[in-house]
Order: sequence, then structure tokens, then C-alpha cells
Amino acid sequence: MLLSSNFFGGRFDIDKKSERLENMAQMEAMEGFWNDSDQAAKIQKEKARLNDVVDAYLELKELKDEFDVLYEYSEEDEDSGQEALEIFQRFVDHFQKTEQKVLLSDEVDPNNAIISINAGAGGTESCDWASMLYRMLHRWCEQKGFKTKILDYQDGDSAGLKSVTFQIEGHYSYGLLKSETGVHRLVRISPFDSQNRRHTSFASVFVTPEIDDDIEIDIQDKDLRIDVYRSGGAGGQSVNTTDSAVRITHLPTNTIVTCQNERSQLQNKEQAFKVLRSRLYELERAKRQAEEDEIEANKKEIGWGAQIRSYVLHPYKMVKDHRTNFESGAAEKTLDGELDGFMDAFLRWSVEGRKENSGHEGDEL
Repeated sequence: MLLSSNFFGGRFDIDKKSERLENMAQMEAMEGFWNDSDQAAKIQKEKARLNDVVDAYLELKELKDEFDVLYEYSEEDEDSGQEALEIFQRFVDHFQKTEQKVLLSDEVDPNNAIISINAGAGGTESCDWASMLYRMLHRWCEQKGFKTKILDYQDGDSAGLKSVTFQIEGHYSYGLLKSETGVHRLVRISPFDSQNRRHTSFASVFVTPEIDDDIEIDIQDKDLRIDVYRSGGAGGQSVNTTDSAVRITHLPTNTIVTCQNERSQLQNKEQAFKVLRSRLYELERAKRQAEEDEIEANKKEIGWGAQIRSYVLHPYKMVKDHRTNFESGAAEKTLDGELDGFMDAFLRWSVEGRKENSGHEGDEL
């Protein structure tokens, strides 16, 4: 027998999830349950997450049972042996995907994501590096079939970009992309240096979840300053001729968000509020967490010693995540959006090994 069902069932904590689903079914049958629409929506959202894992486990169990039957006949029947190998590979692939669903267990992991990228100190070099990170994440989204939408974009003075904020629409996009929050470091021969010297550049990535209406974020009008100004980016014939761009400052936290890529001031204001809700939710989560995490790390200066990941293109090629120690020698593929290995390693590290790996800051590649 390949694996005991109890083994991988326990790995995914199926008994506990099944018990929770039974409790939810009892709650749904209670009189007045559906009268509280907010609470009902919250329960349904949790129920969908749990069912997703339980259904995936049942598919694993079917594959295991099919493998066991074929394995028994494999010594006598060569075709059965080949089929058993194929089922085994399907089991392994499905097991890894199901395991990832368990790791993506936070309330907002299934949500859309909002990403902000900011160039660090270093002028043109850092602006170019920020644009490379934007391309990397955009390519990853394309590979996953996720939709992206730019909310705010500021060009670099001579190349690249100073900052960009964009929305990603896709199931579990936040849960997967949260691994990218932090400072990213690039080492390369600069294309902007006539003497071909090696340069080190930094840029920061900040990933927050798009907040659903069923999650209450208290934003008081008195705590806001809203400014409008003339947009400076692409967006249509009228984008540069009216005061359509919006900047919202949340005074108690000094959180500033801008949006300028929609045609009207009202649309930009709606998008800016969406980003603000996302940022404030993430700040509140950080306050509730007793341990230092990736959000706290993102508050550090964009420079030496703060990086979560290094990308070296010269004198050798290597990408290394300093939190998980996951690395890849295929730097070009990583920069072209192949990030799944880094994301999977981060999820496992977040759940199992964050405290053991807390001494990563300042590691050299």
C-alpha cells in the first residue's frame, strides 16, 4: 500500500475540518441564521474554504485506492504497472496542490491582491529594478491567468518607474503573492554605467489583500484628507486636462494612497478607497500579531540588511530567498515570472519554520 489514508488525512486535519463543517450545517438549520446576512456570509466563506480542502482530500483517497488495486496486479500485468505509475504521479501532483490549499488557510488568502512597488535609493538603477520587479510579477499573473489593473504609476526620471500600484484579480492571489512583501535586492553589471561596473539596487514590494464588504474597516471622515490634482500618467484623452487624480491621506496612521489611472475623479476616488481599506486592514493585522512578520520587515529602510531576497546576475547567476533559504540558479526564469518554488517555500516557512529562520537579515549571497 502506498500511503495510509489516515496519514494524509491527518496531514490535512480532515477530521477537524469535517467536524467544523457539521457544526456549520447545524448552524444553517437554526431558526434566524440567515437573518444575519453578514454573519451568514462569513460562515459561507469559511465553509467554501473547508469544502475545497475536504473535496481535494476525497480525490486523493480515490487516487490512492485506484493505485492500490493496480499495484496488486502490477507483478502479473505490465500494463497495470504502467497505469499504477501514472496514477502515482497524479497522486503526488494532487497531494502537493492540496497541501498548498491547507497552507493557504488565512481568512483573506483567497482574496484578490493589491501590490505596490517602490524604487529604493539609487536613482535610475533602482527605478529600473522596480520596473523589472513589476514585469516579473506581471508575468507570473499572466501565467496564472490572473487579471491585472494599474491603479497608480509614476515614471522614473530617466528610466523605469518610481512607484506602481496595481490590483490582481484571481483566486488565492493574495495568499500566494504575500510571499513577495519586503525588500528585493539586485546585483548586476549596470546597463547605465559606461564603465560596466557592478551595482547593487533595492526596491520594495508591499502586498495587501483586497477587502470584501463583509470585513468591516472603520474609516472616519474626520481622519481623512482628500486631495485632487492633475493626472500625469496614461489613461485617455482627458486624463491630463482635468483634476481627476486623487490622493487620500489617513491621518492617524499617515497612510497615503493615490490613484490616477481612471478617467474620472469619482472612479479614482473609489479605487483609492479600495487600496486604503486594504492597507488599513493589513496594518490592523500586524498590530494583532505578537511576533515579527513580513509586514513588520517591510517597514524597514529600503537598503542594506533589510532584503528578503537577492537576485544576482553577476559574477554568477542566483536568486536566493533569505527567509526560507530557497534558491534558484535560473535567475532569468525567475525574473520572467517563475516564482512558484519561492512561494511554496515561503508558505511552508511561514507555518513551520519562521522562528527557526529569524536570523536571515544581513545574509550575503
